[in-house]
Amino acid sequence: MIVSKNRKDALAGALNSATAQTGSLEVIVVDDGSTDGTAEMVERDFPAVRLLRSASSEGYIRQRNRGAKAARAPIVVSIDDDAEFTSPQTISTALTEFDHPRVAAVAIPFIQERRSEQVLQRAPSSDRIWATNAYIGTAHALRRDVFLTLGGYRVALEHLFEEPDYCMRLLDAGYFVRLGRGAPVLHHESTTRNVTRDLGYICRNHVLLTWFHVPFPQALGRVLQLLGYVARAAIWWRKPAPALRGLSQGVTYALSHRRERRPLARPDYRLFRELRRRPLPLHAVEGRLPALDNTGR
Repeated sequence: MIVSKNRKDALAGALNSATAQTGSLEVIVVDDGSTDGTAEMVERDFPAVRLLRSASSEGYIRQRNRGAKAARAPIVVSIDDDAEFTSPQTISTALTEFDHPRVAAVAIPFIQERRSEQVLQRAPSSDRIWATNAYIGTAHALRRDVFLTLGGYRVALEHLFEEPDYCMRLLDAGYFVRLGRGAPVLHHESTTRNVTRDLGYICRNHVLLTWFHVPFPQALGRVLQLLGYVARAAIWWRKPAPALRGLSQGVTYALSHRRERRPLARPDYRLFRELRRRPLPLHAVEGRLPALDNTGR
């Protein structure tokens, strides 16, 4: 599944690599209201690809939910439209990694091409199952049944941070994210990102993640960290206005949607923080997870 908007040239590269993957799979493109001929390119050059087209933009979070609902396969693999597979076996490898009932997502290894050659999201070794706290959206695989049961991505976030939000809900339901072992996805990372918009959403959604998930008293320390982060981001990016606006929007939403707060149990939140610092093998995690719960929160 690839969600795309007005990046038809980059999307063509992603689709060339996706359609070359081995195994039985369907490739879905969710066109988020593109006006650059994206849909026409897909229909002309990739007739076997399933195209879901929106007349207007709804945002990639809603569109990822739409694509997952429409998918026919039990596992949904997602890459960004500015990424591509470097091996035809990447998906087939990821499928083999759903070999434990508590694995609900696989963080597929990837490289941020414009930043470094470091391979991110790769398991420390291939001889065991390694758990991590979350995955990056540009390269991941999900169990579709769990994703839909837990309500998919939270559309209230609008833009950014939908992955850690979902992964905390996964952990609360007794599942975890596994680090992958396959060949990395290459993320070219578009240079057309709107930095001002992103900064506002980063600050806003930091507030919301704290409000939704962090238990007391840990939430108090998290608020202090958040204020420090917003101040540093405003100074580093030299954009104090969107940072403060995002902070204000997050607080406003939290106060007006108090019933949406569902904090993790303290042991679960400690485990999430520990996994954020370093991956842990399955035997060190399984006994600390909640009982499996497919009913959601």
